[in-house]
Amino acid sequence: MEHEIAVSREKRNLGHNRAAALIKKAAVMALEAERIDAPCLISVLLTDDEGIRRVNREFRGLDRETDVLSFPLNELEPGRFDPALCEREPDSGKVLLGDMLLDLSRCESQGEELGHGFDRELMYLTVHSVLHLLGYDHTDEGPMKRQMRAREKDIMGDD
Repeated sequence: MEHEIAVSREKRNLGHNRAAALIKKAAVMALEAERIDAPCLISVLLTDDEGIRRVNREFRGLDRETDVLSFPLNELEPGRFDPALCEREPDSGKVLLGDMLLDLSRCESQGEELGHGFDRELMYLTVHSVLHLLGYDHTDEGPMKRQMRAREKDIMGDD
């Protein structure tokens, strides 16, 4: 299955030259774990605190930084992917899952704070975001949040 994970940088000098490879690996891990059987396209923009704060303010009305933002293009039900319900890229026919923004500076500081480093934090946030694109959510402390956390742990191989 040939998924396309298109990674770009909002600015030069964001660092972390291997970030794109880690994101692609984590996104494919999540898609495979969710048994996505149609080729998909995800667009990823790497940014910093300033960039993600601007987008968070513009699209969510929240004037603060965050680690990751997910913008799904389809209304999907968690664990029940149906490519017939999804938008497709006209030229390739790939399912357009949506866009994500990752704040590399926040990812670095969180990885240090949590003691597992940048690489793991970046991969975790990517998995988290892909699950959002696939319909998972965690807006409350209820069963949906528990379901999403369980999927994240499973995909990341956490016990």
